[in-house]
Amino acid sequence: MPPPRTKKGGDPRGRHWDPGEEEAPEKWDWNCPETRRLFENAFFRDEDYIRQGSEECQKFWAFFERLQRFQSLKATSKREKDPGCPKHSVPALADLPRTYDPRYRINLSVLGPDTRGSRGLGRQPPERVAEFRRALLHYLDFGQKQAFGRLAKLQQERAALPIAQYGNRILQTLKGHQVVVVAGDTGCGKSTQVPQYLLAAGFSHVACTQPRRIACISLAKRVSFESLSQYGSQVGYQIRFESTRTAATKIVFLTVGLLLRQIQREPSLPQYQVLIVDEVHERHLHNDFLLGVLRRLLPKRPDLKVVLMSATINISLFSSYFGGAPVVQVPGRLFPITVVYQPQEAEPAASKSEKLDPRPFLRVLEAIDSKYPPEERGDLLVFLSGMAEISSVLEAAQTYAGRTQRWVVLPLHSTLSVADQDKVFDVAPPGVRKCILSTNIAETSVTIDGIRFVVDSGKVKEMGYDPQAKLHRLQEFWISQASAEQRKGRAGRTGPGVCFRLYAESDYDAFAPYPVPEIRRVALDALVLQMKSMNVGDPRTFPFIEPPPPASLETAILYLRDQGALDSSEALTPIGSLLAQLPVDVVIGKMLILGSMFHLAEPVLTIAAALSVQSPFTRSAQSHPECAAARRPLESDQGDPFTLFNVFNAWVQVKSERRRNSRKWCRHRGIEEHRLYEMANLRRQFKELLEDHGLLARAQAATPGDSYHRLQQRRERRALYHLKRQHEAGGGRRRKVLRLQGGLDGGSSDEDQGPGDGVDIQDVKFQLRHSLDQLQAATSSAQDLTQDQMALLKLVLGRGLYPQLAVPDPFNSSRKDSDQVFHTRSQQGTVLHPTCIFANSPEVLHTQEREARGGEASRDDKDKMSSKHQLLTFVSLLETNKPYLVNCVRIPALQSLLLFSRSLDTNGDCSRLVADSWLELQLAESECAVRLLAASVRLRAHWESALDRQLARQAQRRWPEMGQEATAAPVDCKEAADLSRDLLQFAASENDMDLYSDCLRTFWTCPHCGLHLPLTPLERIAHENTCPEAPQDGPPGAEEATPEPLQKASGLQRPYHCEACQKDFLFTPTEVLRHRRQHL
Repeated sequence: MPPPRTKKGGDPRGRHWDPGEEEAPEKWDWNCPETRRLFENAFFRDEDYIRQGSEECQKFWAFFERLQRFQSLKATSKREKDPGCPKHSVPALADLPRTYDPRYRINLSVLGPDTRGSRGLGRQPPERVAEFRRALLHYLDFGQKQAFGRLAKLQQERAALPIAQYGNRILQTLKGHQVVVVAGDTGCGKSTQVPQYLLAAGFSHVACTQPRRIACISLAKRVSFESLSQYGSQVGYQIRFESTRTAATKIVFLTVGLLLRQIQREPSLPQYQVLIVDEVHERHLHNDFLLGVLRRLLPKRPDLKVVLMSATINISLFSSYFGGAPVVQVPGRLFPITVVYQPQEAEPAASKSEKLDPRPFLRVLEAIDSKYPPEERGDLLVFLSGMAEISSVLEAAQTYAGRTQRWVVLPLHSTLSVADQDKVFDVAPPGVRKCILSTNIAETSVTIDGIRFVVDSGKVKEMGYDPQAKLHRLQEFWISQASAEQRKGRAGRTGPGVCFRLYAESDYDAFAPYPVPEIRRVALDALVLQMKSMNVGDPRTFPFIEPPPPASLETAILYLRDQGALDSSEALTPIGSLLAQLPVDVVIGKMLILGSMFHLAEPVLTIAAALSVQSPFTRSAQSHPECAAARRPLESDQGDPFTLFNVFNAWVQVKSERRRNSRKWCRHRGIEEHRLYEMANLRRQFKELLEDHGLLARAQAATPGDSYHRLQQRRERRALYHLKRQHEAGGGRRRKVLRLQGGLDGGSSDEDQGPGDGVDIQDVKFQLRHSLDQLQAATSSAQDLTQDQMALLKLVLGRGLYPQLAVPDPFNSSRKDSDQVFHTRSQQGTVLHPTCIFANSPEVLHTQEREARGGEASRDDKDKMSSKHQLLTFVSLLETNKPYLVNCVRIPALQSLLLFSRSLDTNGDCSRLVADSWLELQLAESECAVRLLAASVRLRAHWESALDRQLARQAQRRWPEMGQEATAAPVDCKEAADLSRDLLQFAASENDMDLYSDCLRTFWTCPHCGLHLPLTPLERIAHENTCPEAPQDGPPGAEEATPEPLQKASGLQRPYHCEACQKDFLFTPTEVLRHRRQHL
């Protein structure tokens, strides 16, 4: 239907313009939705510069309305100025218009009527089509002028960067040397400009590593914008789960870990001409390893150039490491910064519960308010050591802000939701400053504009690893001088600033010059595993820029041997080779492999992904009872991994119901949805890796359905791609204006809008990357587990996490919920992490059988016999103010130790078992104990044989010790037990019963061959495992897979001289009897 118009003296209601009418309409209703839809369909298609429904489309209509108002005012002003005056025009000339129009200066055009006529505008008034085309032409010209203006300004900014004067020097130095160190202070422009200098010099394959994924994305966007390839693929990034790299990409920004995996596949890196290693001064674990790899690679690739980019910190270390590589030092672009030392005096704490006195920080706020008027912009950044310290200062600062109405107080740390973290980039209202309380994440990882004041507490919390206690320890330390300078520099990026240091100048002089490298304070098992898979030699002799402690390396190697990733000669086993390719911890990788073996891939994929990302439960939700109540139906009394499993499955179900809003669902339960997206991405990556290695059958492609559904799917994907491109073209998230809210909060001005008012780009990427129907089907089938499948799933998790076990204290039943105590082999007195499901429901861990003691628990509960004792297996051991067990699962004690332990010490009748030399089990009946031991030996042998065949189906066997699972040998002392992988050895504990065990043999009849002999329990187990009449209940092909060691001498064999045949043998007692029968 044509849009309405207004005719002279006519009524616009119900009247439409007819092409047959002599008089054209004077006014056209451009606000009519039907009008706009018709013209958008004609001019704003997918192949056009402006697409229908895009943000650019909305900007055009706003421009169109302003243009109409301007033209109307101009026409009115002209009539008032020259009433009744005829228009003057130049004489008509060939090919020249009679009057001048500014559009003739526009150097672009819009498709003409012949092209657009077929797009539904044939019945529209030609003059209105021409009016629309003219407006569109002016809009495109306006946008082009704006873009050129920004480009000119951009070139001026690039030329003003300090590094601009050193570009030619860097290139000339690189021509004569293979390695160059570029040292530049904050703001010199090295990260964005050096790759462009190399590209302009003719290098077409440049890789630039960054320690963080967000830096890869932001730098790639900035460089592509500056190099005028924003809509091309000349500059791209490559991170986990996401890549914009194509065959035409010349500059790629990628993470260090991703480059190391590329080296693992192609050790010589033939695809690159230049490698830029940025932020080497931060001394991350993988950065230090990469430097060692490059040092070995350079002699083999003389054509490869390496540029190390660092802040002006310990430059000589990097230069000397590469044989005196030349250094190009670039000054920074910092404004003057005034340093004020304010050492804290000893004052009585305001509250006994507070660990940090907030009053020195409040005095800084008061000083800023009194000295600097609110009209002068400039925000405050406060560096604190951890979340507890942030909470202490946050409460006091919010109270002060509520009283003065001049501050918006915002916390910033890694456990906050993404939405809360993004608030620090928003703008404060006029006359109000932001006070950002941050950990050291704002020191290097996050750059916040507008910071004028910095408060440095001088403290930092760093994660260390104790190889003796096998726990990760988060401790508070004084910062280094280099870190203090980095913090100070945050105040001088946009103008003169002030840095308040809450310590004395003498304290600063006593600080260490540089922070401790990560390689000297973290666990190294993942690094050692990667080094083994890359064939770089012995980790002990690898040329690190600064070697790690030898004890840490030895602990990592021993840990990998215990986990089965390395054999006795420290070579990779088949399972170790696969674990090295999985971007997860060793124990989680083992879960994935075992889950694929036992047809539990779907639930294990979800649990492994959930344990590989940060907890999705927000910290703020712990103080909101409504969040806890809404989350309670998702909690599982089996353990934290199962709770995460339920959360992910429920979220996928909500996603599949498109009418429900998943963001609102997560917010109501105190769940950070961003972590669930990470789980989905990791889950898919794990599944693809297992499929690539033949451990999981590839999923069949979904049936295409009828043509209508295929067309509908294609339309949906096109719309999603359009939304993604629109988001990327718009630069991502836009800054908002914060609300004061009484000074207590930093809510955004448009936060009241519903989630549906804006595009959720994470949801768009999720729908593009995953098939929601397939994911829902997988999670639905995984959630409907039978009781047997659940038991098998716990078995897989327990085997993957072993030997990370914790034993409940015998008096836990008489303690409060929050005081439950557990003991590990290396750490006594650990407690449950506050986020653990068992911290709120500890009763599920208490022994259920109380009939022997008459019901109520007592101090004698530790002596009661029960078949339902439980252990906790955990993912990690973390110490902050206490040692905490993190991500726990409860497992049955007896079954787990029989199936997982490396060694078992027994007494003569096997009624007492000691697993791995630290956990004792007492069994009431010796006969039952022997049956359990015999069954566990058989199960373990079949388990390992099946795993071996699964991993090395087409290759020669590399685990000759596999069959030693069946060895049950008495040894002289407990220390002789072999703890190597897959070797279970029964050691007899020395006591009077063991010394006279030969006299304690009892007659026993083999149920398989009928042999009737006096044997000890261990001899019975040995006979059952070697009895030729025993049924072969192993998996198909077990006979063929029987390793050679099963044919070797048993630990029960003794020298035997036969008088009849005058020969010497090495026989077990059973074999002696068999041999004697031959001579009867």
